[in-house]
Amino acid sequence: MRAILLAVLGCACAVASAAPVVLVPLEGAIGPASAHFAKRGIERAAKEGAELVILQIDTPGGLDTSMREVIKAILASPVPVAVFVAPSGARAASAGTFILYAAHIAAMAPGTNLGAASPVSIGGAAPQKDDKKGGEDTMTRKVTNDAVAYIRGLAQLRGRNADWAEKAVREGVSLPAQEALKLKVIDYVVPDVPSLLAKLGKPNAEVKALEMDWRTRVLAVITNPTVAYLLILVGVYALIFEFMSPGLILPGVVGAISLLLALYALHLLPVNYAGLALMLLGIAFMIAEVFLPSFGAIGVGGIVAFVLGSLLLIEDTELPGFEIPYALIAGVAAASAGFLILMVGMLMKSRRRAVVSGREEMLGATAEALGDFDLEGWARVHGEQWKVRSSGPVRRGQKLRVTAMEGLVLRVEPAGTTEGN
Repeated sequence: MRAILLAVLGCACAVASAAPVVLVPLEGAIGPASAHFAKRGIERAAKEGAELVILQIDTPGGLDTSMREVIKAILASPVPVAVFVAPSGARAASAGTFILYAAHIAAMAPGTNLGAASPVSIGGAAPQKDDKKGGEDTMTRKVTNDAVAYIRGLAQLRGRNADWAEKAVREGVSLPAQEALKLKVIDYVVPDVPSLLAKLGKPNAEVKALEMDWRTRVLAVITNPTVAYLLILVGVYALIFEFMSPGLILPGVVGAISLLLALYALHLLPVNYAGLALMLLGIAFMIAEVFLPSFGAIGVGGIVAFVLGSLLLIEDTELPGFEIPYALIAGVAAASAGFLILMVGMLMKSRRRAVVSGREEMLGATAEALGDFDLEGWARVHGEQWKVRSSGPVRRGQKLRVTAMEGLVLRVEPAGTTEGN
């Protein structure tokens, strides 16, 4: 099959020597952004009439859903797709191995490796022990068998070593480039893209390297689990601040945008919604402690729920690049606890003070004139603006004392004098 493919590529090169080769670099964990970038590169190559697409990968693995999107794009591509593990020192681990097996042409640079394709997550399902199988849980067995069938199907489609592919999934084995060539896992070992093109009979082909556009870069940022986690917190706390101080507008706008971006990111990530619910419940409990002090019972429960929810939020926590750092969770929890302690302390102090309100609070209070006036004007009392009446002229900034309250108007006199003088 590979010989036929190379012959077809050679003919295409002779007939349309101007047809370009599209190079799509994929680095880091395979996620929604990299899957979108790979699909866009393959689609663009087809529209431009390219003779070959090269996916140059260096990945520790990635999300199963994103990996399958890339593989579907490769299998549906009208343009042959080569996967090249490069540069030296790169790897195609886990999801990268599946993508390599799906390619029409597979190549590796010296000093690279592939494999370790065992599933690392069972989708958040609870394990079901089966004593007949030596204690292996049912869900893990199902996921592993599904992955084996998938990679064996790709191996048979491309004429590659299916037995080794199964071992990579079941036993997590890996191979360096030269051994992969000997076992017919890949087709070539070459140092760089020009060398690969020379092997394929098109040494003079024009190579167009694609770069991520701004949309893909934004998607890469917001689908980072750490960023999505922070967006949730910013959104929730900003909206709470807006509700506590209506009319500020900015916190409400920031909170709404942050929450919408977080929801979009969570839609694309392997989220455990029980963890998300625990996070929100924890925040609600901590806020409730401020308004309904329970001597810490609700607040402590809120912190515990928040930490547990944060740990459970992302299901595939063993995937490189898709975990929320424990240090970040601890820092946010500590900051929330500190804020909670501060607010509760302020409330306890305010409870110890005698409650004075209404007329009693205003009589004898100190006011500050906001402008010059003779008999009637405005002054600031307890941080609020009040209409005031005076028996004589008042100058801006003058200190006054409230002597009476007549509806919504305060009777004042210069501070330091007594009524009747």
